[in-house]
Amino acid sequence: MPMPTICRVHNLGLVAYRTAWALQKTWAAEIAAGARPPTLLLLEHPHIYTFGRRGREENLLWDARECARRGVDLAWVDRGGDVTYHGPGQLVGYPLLPLAPGGLRAEAAPARARLPRADYVGYLRRLEEVIIQALAEFGLPAFPVAGMTGVWVRSGGGEPAKIAAIGVKVDVRGVSRHGFALNVAPDMTYWQGIIGCGLRGRAVTSMAQALEAPPPMPAVRSAVIRAFGRVFAYQMEEENIHAP
Repeated sequence: MPMPTICRVHNLGLVAYRTAWALQKTWAAEIAAGARPPTLLLLEHPHIYTFGRRGREENLLWDARECARRGVDLAWVDRGGDVTYHGPGQLVGYPLLPLAPGGLRAEAAPARARLPRADYVGYLRRLEEVIIQALAEFGLPAFPVAGMTGVWVRSGGGEPAKIAAIGVKVDVRGVSRHGFALNVAPDMTYWQGIIGCGLRGRAVTSMAQALEAPPPMPAVRSAVIRAFGRVFAYQMEEENIHAP
């Protein structure tokens, strides 16, 4: 029976968004060249709103003065999706995975194709499953919503509330970047400054709001690592480092 592929996990702590973005680019190139194994970055960010490729300025509700007063940075980035928030108390995961060679291939790419063909929709569904399995360890039932990307739980009124956002990019070498953001215990008032993911009227929640006793971040991180290994069939190897 073949040994599972290793996925190296780097727990980075609190890292500036642009620092992590640059690190993804550098390490994704190394993974594509075979110089680094598949990698999962787990970290938190200082307060920032990021706009993906479908981002619209009108989904930012706070003006520049209010963002500055609240200490919120802004960035337009190359992931999919609209605007989302990152901040302390939110577990952010950036999987850097060679998708097409790793068993996620959907069909052979024609010679003229710019990107290797892989099951990118299936990749998103697997990321959702990672979060769903991790939340299940804390007795919190979670689920996807048809036609949307992300993970949801039932609010106090029984309506779906988004607990994890997902937005990804797959580069020209077929290596994934960006990933997921799970709301563990962030300051939820920061969602008042945006129409998160462009979904007007949709509730957003956190583990701290959904559970009587929210688990500490290290416990959530460990649950995500275990779920990631199961869903993607990786042997997870952890390493705590400081981002350059």
